[in-house]
Amino acid sequence: MADAPVGQGPWLTIVGLGEHGAEGLCPASRAALAAAEVVIGPPRHLALIGPLAAETVAWPAPFADGLPLLQGLRGRRAVALASGDPFWFGAGGAIARALAPGEWTALPYPSTFSLAAARLGWPLERIVCLGLHAAPLARLRPYLAPGARVLILLRDGAAMAALADWLTGEGFGATRLHALEALGGPRERVTTMRADAPAPGPFAHPVAAALEAAGDGLVLPCASGLADSWFDSDGQITKRPVRALTLSALAPRPGERLWDIGGGSGSVAIEWLLSHPAAEAVSVERRPDRAARIRANAARLGVDRLEVVEGAAPEALDGLPRPDAVFVGGGLSAALLAALEARLAPRTRLVVNAVTLETEALLLAAHARRGGALLRVALAEAAPLGCGLGWTSARPLTQWSATL
Repeated sequence: MADAPVGQGPWLTIVGLGEHGAEGLCPASRAALAAAEVVIGPPRHLALIGPLAAETVAWPAPFADGLPLLQGLRGRRAVALASGDPFWFGAGGAIARALAPGEWTALPYPSTFSLAAARLGWPLERIVCLGLHAAPLARLRPYLAPGARVLILLRDGAAMAALADWLTGEGFGATRLHALEALGGPRERVTTMRADAPAPGPFAHPVAAALEAAGDGLVLPCASGLADSWFDSDGQITKRPVRALTLSALAPRPGERLWDIGGGSGSVAIEWLLSHPAAEAVSVERRPDRAARIRANAARLGVDRLEVVEGAAPEALDGLPRPDAVFVGGGLSAALLAALEARLAPRTRLVVNAVTLETEALLLAAHARRGGALLRVALAEAAPLGCGLGWTSARPLTQWSATL
């Protein structure tokens, strides 16, 4: 419960609701409904709760349109109905952000995740839980590995077939899928199938999916430095060994934001985002074709939250939220370096890779002025040479990393 102002109590109670409607509510939730002057909720929830003495208001779609209606109920004893636990992929967070502390209290019901785990006998603390009502199925991609268990909230019954098709296309057709319909109510049904041989359905909303991943699809490694083949590229890409060193220098942390200037294929920004679900990143790329390629790579690997800005730095940086780290993979100029030094907040981490002598000279001067670390990277790869193998050297690279 939020702290209420002195002498006042919350005017709003957020009541979590299950498929059993009023019958499944705890005494405190029933008491809140009995005392309410007005009850607001989606039409399905109002139908589940049954006749009420209070005035009822249908929450409109899209969801955001209902927040002004809710705020207009201030001064009245009100109840807002939400599915299950309102603060786990539910409406609770948006409602709390729209109100002041002390205006609301919440009475949760078991979440769909809890009910699904209870039906399947899965320990919930070991399960990945995702809400994909309005999000692409590819957000599941980083979690796909043989034996992985995932619970997913879906927008409707048709999404079950789409999920099965997507898993099969990713090489995980042997995945065991459970379609969980109307959990906790009289219409509850659990159907088990393989992704590559889905049950015909139809599946009734509300529906969730539980999967036990299996198949020979590629698994995203947990370490930095994905194989270059994971990224569609026209050759403009920070190659795997250098990318691993670069990400180590950038040192991503939960909730931090990266500017990736000169995105190319987006590989550095994408791996930054893969490091933690709360990480944020902006990729700045001047060429529209490469910007489109970055978006496609990010979407395919489940990090469609990557923001892609088309334009040349430093002009394209105007108006962007401040970063915690910045990477320049190529094309550093004296003007760009001066702009970064002028606009970046103290303690921003900056990593620059250089392959040309001119850019290397800029980095040597910056190091003399700002300090930090210089790293010389010289890599060679075995390649056919006559009837044997020989070393083929890549262009040496200079990396400067500093905290401004």
